[in-house]
Amino acid sequence: MKNKNKSNSGFTLIEIMVVLIIIAIMASFIVPSVISRPDEARATKVKNDIMALEGALDLFKLDNGRYPSNSEGLSILANENMNTYLKRLPLDPWGSPYQFSNPGKNSNIDIYSLGADQQIGGDGMNKDIGNWNLNE
Repeated sequence: MKNKNKSNSGFTLIEIMVVLIIIAIMASFIVPSVISRPDEARATKVKNDIMALEGALDLFKLDNGRYPSNSEGLSILANENMNTYLKRLPLDPWGSPYQFSNPGKNSNIDIYSLGADQQIGGDGMNKDIGNWNLNE
């Protein structure tokens, strides 16, 4: 004779669905804050690299009375044939070299990363980060 009081062990479909809905609701709050962290880390790296490059360029100017020309660029800072101001030039977090512009004697130099899209301009996560907007 079979025991009819035997209960089924396990979860019902409704119980599993409720747990999945709860997990989805929790993820909707947690995931956006976690996803933005890598972008913040990349922006922080760019800002730190730019400040280091500015310091090296200021030392170059103290030694030479001028900033490098556009044709010399940032590579002159790591040139072993001259005073070496950096061991090596850093790359931005997207693997590209930093950009440099020296508009002339009376203007400030520009050091910048083109961002994730590698295009001039952009907005949001694709925005260029330069020494003119380090505090943003």
